[in-house]
Amino acid sequence: MITTWGADPAFNMGLDEALTLSRDGGVTLRFYTWSPDTLSLGYFQKVRDVPGCERTGALVRRITGGGAIHHVHELTFSISAPASHPLYAGVIAESYMRVHGALCTALATFEIDAQLRGARALASDRKTTGMCFHHSTDLDIVWDDRKGVGSAQRRTRGRVLHHGSIKLATSSLEGEIATLRARAPELAVHDVAEAIKHSFRTAFALDFETAVPDADERTAARELGKRYVSHDFVHSR
Repeated sequence: MITTWGADPAFNMGLDEALTLSRDGGVTLRFYTWSPDTLSLGYFQKVRDVPGCERTGALVRRITGGGAIHHVHELTFSISAPASHPLYAGVIAESYMRVHGALCTALATFEIDAQLRGARALASDRKTTGMCFHHSTDLDIVWDDRKGVGSAQRRTRGRVLHHGSIKLATSSLEGEIATLRARAPELAVHDVAEAIKHSFRTAFALDFETAVPDADERTAARELGKRYVSHDFVHSR
């Protein structure tokens, strides 16, 4: 398990990719936050599709698809593993259900009744904002009739990266979405990370050891991270 609190946006994106392609083919769980507050665009989004993105502290493009996320007042997690691992084996939708099921179990620790959305519409659904938390699918995690976790996957070279954002509080770009502190006002990111770690360990028989990115991973993260914030990459597509 790796934690990088208050990390640079480019490094955050670069390290997720680096971890997906390393760690000797094993499973790596990572928790992180961002400094400054950052808007991450989905891989296929255009800047003009996200009104208000100029009001954030930084702008990056993710390796994964989906809508934009304002990374502030939140915990970001990622878990990378071989595609053959029981966590990700089989149909993609089933892997989302496994990961999201473990997240729901973790959130229950704080008396948050998080569930998969299913077929219902949500009060947080909005059109034309380009924001991840304003667009929901049947596999998204919701509570209080609103979306509270945004996540996506990238599959490459026999590996899978699943990363996501869990909102402790909202932001001016996201408005009335589900947040953890609406239910547990004193909750800290470290508490949420610990609950998720325990849930993943129990659900998938994983033994996480605390670690830091090694020298090769840090170098790779810095190099890979450049393209996530380059003008051409962020403003194209």
